Amino acid sequence: CTETRRGDRHAVHHHSPAQVSAARHDATFTFSAVFDAGASQEAVFEGSGMRQLVELAVEGFSCTVFAYGQTGSGKTYTLMGPLGQVPRCDAPGLLGLMQRSFSCLLEQSHGTGLALSASYLEIYNEQVRDLLSAGPPRALPLRWSKTRGFYVENQLSVDFESLEAVVELLLQGAGLWASWPWVRTEGPCGLQYPTATPLHALQLILPVGHCISLLAKPRGKRTHIPYRDSKLTRLLARSLGGSGVTLMVWEEVHGAGEAHGGEG
Repeated sequence: CTETRRGDRHAVHHHSPAQVSAARHDATFTFSAVFDAGASQEAVFEGSGMRQLVELAVEGFSCTVFAYGQTGSGKTYTLMGPLGQVPRCDAPGLLGLMQRSFSCLLEQSHGTGLALSASYLEIYNEQVRDLLSAGPPRALPLRWSKTRGFYVENQLSVDFESLEAVVELLLQGAGLWASWPWVRTEGPCGLQYPTATPLHALQLILPVGHCISLLAKPRGKRTHIPYRDSKLTRLLARSLGGSGVTLMVWEEVHGAGEAHGGEG
């Protein structure tokens, strides 16, 4: 990566399978799992608990995984791998968490009678857009119901029965995702990826962090959980609380959290 060629030093040091320390500060941080820059995509999938997350989803739990980190830290690579090679699966070792999750989901649901469907949304500046629907992009409203919780009205959901079919949907959505007119970075195979500004990323993640910190308190000391503070926290409400499971992949340039080799 650019930092290695430039001769930059590591910002953090990887001490154990679950701990890192800051290079310039006397502080140690513990995660569920930590991966250094040499970790493979398969190692991240198996070691982060993604397989267990898919198994829980098949059992009926509401499960979510999301990546957070600065620009160039490897989020897109971790989640999607080199998108241009995915349809042909020329490099299966490079497939990201999403493709591996799809494959695992198809295995787990085989013979169970479960119907699988996919949707693809993005949230930017508190606007929700469907990346699979035809026609010009438009903001969709969020609604609430007692049976469904928060949901996106008129969201398109597409059935799939194979890895190739759901990857085609992923590529279709990624193509619309690159159409946003803000800062763009070039990803694998020349695909253009929009990059949120640090301020926007902070505005997006702060409400999530606030909800998580309140949920982490003992039940007797919890106050109201502000799921309605943002559209993202509304959509994540069932995963963050109740019978849900959420996996957060924290990426850092040149290693930290669950960062590994990729764009960073």
